[in-house]
Amino acid sequence: MSQYKEILLTKRPDGNPIGPRLFEVVEKNIPTPAPGEFLIKQTHMSMDPAMLGWMMPDEDSYIPPVALGSRMRSSGFGEVVASNHPDFSVGDKVMGMIGWTEYALSSGQGINKLSSDIDAETALSVFALPGLTATQGLFNIGQPKQGETLVVTGAAGSVGSIVGQLAKAEGLKVIGVVGSDEKADWIVNELGFDGAINYKTDNLQEKLAELTPDGVDLFFENTGGAIQQHIFDRMNVHGRIVVCGMIADYTAATPSPGPNWIPLIKKRITVQGFAMPDHFGEVPQLLAKLTPYVLEGNIKYRSHVLEGLESAMTALNLFFTGENEGKLMIRL
Repeated sequence: MSQYKEILLTKRPDGNPIGPRLFEVVEKNIPTPAPGEFLIKQTHMSMDPAMLGWMMPDEDSYIPPVALGSRMRSSGFGEVVASNHPDFSVGDKVMGMIGWTEYALSSGQGINKLSSDIDAETALSVFALPGLTATQGLFNIGQPKQGETLVVTGAAGSVGSIVGQLAKAEGLKVIGVVGSDEKADWIVNELGFDGAINYKTDNLQEKLAELTPDGVDLFFENTGGAIQQHIFDRMNVHGRIVVCGMIADYTAATPSPGPNWIPLIKKRITVQGFAMPDHFGEVPQLLAKLTPYVLEGNIKYRSHVLEGLESAMTALNLFFTGENEGKLMIRL
């Protein structure tokens, strides 16, 4: 009988780089679907910053941590290769929470069929968690208005780049915060952002003042870090802060201190955190909102593709170093 590989999480992160010591690679026999099941051959796995949080032992979160000894959680793209399910046929392209594995049985829960003309990189870069997260956060929480100024951190990342492009399509002024001059050039000259800040080399306070002379109406936070306070200080009256990610603090022993709340009162600022598992029931509506922007050519993306299942065990470190260039994924 043919076998396949999957990767189990066996230890929690300890502050050191993520690596094979935290995982176990196991081989299993490829299963046969029972009635009501189908078998997915996964071809691409999505690597997302949220996965770092899922590996931690925190039970007081929006989603339970990955249990030790179980398959590491991730979303992915694949093809149905065997089916005993009335709604899924051999050859169907599917996307959903599949995990770090080459094959997976499914009952259909959490798995969505895709049009045959959508390739894996487009699916995971735009229509999976990045695009859904960007759409939910920007429109349903941020409530953008034409003419406003948006600052988005992690602006060259999979979520931040889509947030900025959607906001530009809605007539906002968009400033992105990135970690390299190459990324700054990409978001301005390729994606159409109005300006970029390199948080590693720019004078943050001066650069923000230069690029946001009318203040900041909408702040989409993906990273945390030193620039957070400076953006907060430039918020306008009735500004909105959408808190999507804080990768700078996910594995820190002591989280960075947050801004003082007095300006929240003076300026009547709204701050809201969100997590996509709360909104998985709204995926059809979010896709309906996002798809026209894609079809009209308003959304560009780039993928950073690593090869082989086992490369996932070190891939997440690229989020800490900033070396990922576009949507990070693994091709199996």
